[in-house]
Amino acid sequence: MVRVDLKGIAKVNSKGKTYYYAWRGGPRLRGEPGSPEFMAAYNEAVENHRTPDTARFRSLVTLYKASGDYKALADSTKRNWSRWLDRIGQYFGDLRIAQFDRPDKIRPVIRLWRSQWSDKPRTADYAMQVLSRVLSYAVDPLGKIAGNPCEGIKQLYSANRSEIIWTEADIAQLKKTCSADISHAVDLAAHTGLRLSDLLRLSWSHVGDDAITITTGKSKHRRTAMIPLYDDLRRVLEGIPKRSTTILTNVRRRPWTANGFGTAFNRAKIAAKMNERNLHFHDLRGTAVTKFYTANIPERVIAEILAWEEEHVAKIIRRYVDRTAATKALIRQINERRT
Repeated sequence: MVRVDLKGIAKVNSKGKTYYYAWRGGPRLRGEPGSPEFMAAYNEAVENHRTPDTARFRSLVTLYKASGDYKALADSTKRNWSRWLDRIGQYFGDLRIAQFDRPDKIRPVIRLWRSQWSDKPRTADYAMQVLSRVLSYAVDPLGKIAGNPCEGIKQLYSANRSEIIWTEADIAQLKKTCSADISHAVDLAAHTGLRLSDLLRLSWSHVGDDAITITTGKSKHRRTAMIPLYDDLRRVLEGIPKRSTTILTNVRRRPWTANGFGTAFNRAKIAAKMNERNLHFHDLRGTAVTKFYTANIPERVIAEILAWEEEHVAKIIRRYVDRTAATKALIRQINERRT
């Protein structure tokens, strides 16, 4: 067989088999390298790439990647989604868009694709999230299909974290064995409600006379969180040594990286014998929100403090705020209105 060296061919080894793709994220090629079938598949893929068939699903992925919706995503989201968009285009690319207008026929195909990650339900749901976004874009603004066939397909992963927050006892247990650097981060998260990414870049210059003011990374810095410097928060800040322009630093007195902090925090949980507990660092946001909510601060004001979208604030607070604390706050509000 003649050996053919084609530029851009992607070779993938999986489960003892070798597969060839026209390019990374491109369509899979039929036949053995150098065979007429292989060359025909390659030439067809290249031609379709040059002049994409607008009736095929692959064109939707291309249009979505070029859209303002996709470009508006956070850089980290785009990096993660790019890989999934390649997989989606590779799997569904040759299907006609019209097939996605028949939910009863296409949903079994979508579920079959999702089943590749049935042992990793969160991964499967993440894959579905990206596919659903492409199909939603096909509905509006493209108008290519009437509805999103992903709607109605239940998620595989189910976890209700609405009642999961760090209690004072949990924090105390962690602090018994963790380093001061981790302790500072935990305290600051529990008193500000900021995301980890914003906490790690929080600098002393963000601390004013009356509030911490910082644009949020999640909003691509279009929204600003303004956390009042209440007494407990002031005490937390006073207990953190100023060793860098950033407030939180590692043992080498340098700003944390996300991976470095994640590793150190997990080690701290293990040392505190809390690694089996279903507590994540971001659950400390719920601890902060509980403090605000039970202090009788209105939901609208909490949304402004944390720079959350107002239309979603009730849902977000219900997710993070401890149900018992919320009930007690509601009882207090009702009693206050009667007096």
